[in-house]
Amino acid sequence: MTSPTTQQSQSEAARANGAPTSLITEHGRTTIGDNVVQKIVGMAAREVPGVYDLGSGAARAFGAIRERVPGSTGVSKAQGVSVEVGEQQTAIDLDIVVEYGVSIADLSQGIRRNVINSVEQMTGLDVTEVNINVDDVHLPDEESESREARVQ
Repeated sequence: MTSPTTQQSQSEAARANGAPTSLITEHGRTTIGDNVVQKIVGMAAREVPGVYDLGSGAARAFGAIRERVPGSTGVSKAQGVSVEVGEQQTAIDLDIVVEYGVSIADLSQGIRRNVINSVEQMTGLDVTEVNINVDDVHLPDEESESREARVQ
C-alpha cells in the first residue's frame, strides 16, 4: 500500500510532467479513443446557435443517404470532426456549415469555447487547438427546396 505522502508526490510528479492527474495516476493510465473525442466535439459544436451542420458537402451527402437506410443510426455525431489524441493533449479540426446571417468570427469563438470546455471537462485532455473550416452557408430558402426534392 502506498502512503499518502508517496501518493501526493506521485501526483505532483505527474503534474510537473504536464500529465492530467485524472488520466495518469499511480493506479494506472486511462486512454481515450479518437472516436470518443470526436463525438464530444461533434455534440459540443452542434450545441452552439448558428451551426447548421457539420461536415463537408460529400460527408453531408453520405450522411443523408445513411440516414435513409433502415436500421441505420442516422448521421454520425463525429461527422465533420477530425482529432489527433495524444496521452495528454488533443488537436481538433472541424468542418461546419453556418446559418446565413450569423457572424462567422463570433460563431467560431463560441464553438471553440464550447468545444474546449466540453473536451477538457469530460476527458481531462488539454485542447491545444481547434481549427474551424467553414464549408458552406445554409440559406433559409434551401430548407424548403430540399424538402420539395425529397417529396418528388
